[in-house]
Amino acid sequence: MKTYKKLTDKIEILIIELDKGSERMHILLIEDNPSIAKGLKYSFEKNAYKLTWVTSIKETKEFLENKENYKEENIDVILLDVALPDGNGFELFENTIKKLNLPTIFLTAKEEEDDIVKGLNMGAEDYITKPFSTKELLARINRVVLRSKKQSAIQINDVKFDMDKLILQKNGKNIELTSLELKIVHLLFSNINKVVSRNTILDKIWEWTGNDVDDHTITVYLKRIREKIGTDIITTIKGIGYRIDEK
Repeated sequence: MKTYKKLTDKIEILIIELDKGSERMHILLIEDNPSIAKGLKYSFEKNAYKLTWVTSIKETKEFLENKENYKEENIDVILLDVALPDGNGFELFENTIKKLNLPTIFLTAKEEEDDIVKGLNMGAEDYITKPFSTKELLARINRVVLRSKKQSAIQINDVKFDMDKLILQKNGKNIELTSLELKIVHLLFSNINKVVSRNTILDKIWEWTGNDVDDHTITVYLKRIREKIGTDIITTIKGIGYRIDEK
């Protein structure tokens, strides 16, 4: 079933709804290329997804900044094209989407490593370059949504971290961390299976404390955290940063 929801006198958003279950995954597609949108529309229809398609930063902001509309639509994941007709997708993410805490996958024709790193460091869940396989995109969407809907407690070996309560435990016993150490642990667990760069950690420490720290400080903090945890769940990616992997 196709319906059109009018946001303003000039903007109508195509919504695809399929009654193939009590709960449909809802995807917000921000993409100005009609051929790509139509191809994804077909794939989403086959998989009983619901799609809201907008083509610009202006339409996206009007849709997301309408709180009643946003609550009603209940977006599960956003597919965001980096190059939009009225601006930059990175800026749209940073200024509007990020504060809503919506899982986002960047779509782009660019293949430069710097763009990939930029998107992930900004907080995007994933990144895929055009042209892409719709099967691969669907697999990534499912993975992102499942990850975002996981229980707040993440367990790796004998270590458990409650993302909501900010409690780190080993074999059921609390591990005492300083406030800053706890925030670093939360940052790593929030990016499970992804590398958190040393620069990102430095920026976050400045954001949290207002203190300008050097690269060596990161090494010291991670050493202390590892010693307190005991189990080696933090992997060092030489010259880049750190990662916690699901086992």
